[in-house]
Amino acid sequence: MVLLRRVIGDALRARRQGQHRTLREVSSAANVSLGYLSEIERGQKEPSSELLAAICDALGARLSELLREVSDTVALAEQMPGVLVPVQDEPAAPAAPVAVRRSTGRGVHQVSSDGTVAVQVRQDSPLKATLRSSRVRGSERDVVCAA
Repeated sequence: MVLLRRVIGDALRARRQGQHRTLREVSSAANVSLGYLSEIERGQKEPSSELLAAICDALGARLSELLREVSDTVALAEQMPGVLVPVQDEPAAPAAPVAVRRSTGRGVHQVSSDGTVAVQVRQDSPLKATLRSSRVRGSERDVVCAA
């Protein structure tokens, strides 16, 4: 199972590292302790909406952009059998075709959607999975978030 706080933390870390900024710089700008920001990025703490907005502001990002990235990552993980089990009250419409490639490694799956987003999931245990997603922009790859 993928924890939302880990996906949020990894999305924040990817943005910070993409800007070549340190934890100290961002924690100071967001008015949060360095240790607490580090725990958020590692998925050990779940930030409040106010704190998440302050961190996004310090990173020059919109909260909606960050939440959209997190939502896209979780949505792709839900399409993978055994990673997340969505709660469905009524039958859902069939999802868009998604290519799934299984690796020979223990519990590793690769999912890609229309060539612009790729997700790799490693099942660490029955209740823990490591999720990595990346977006393809032109010929280069940019890591959006990892969990």
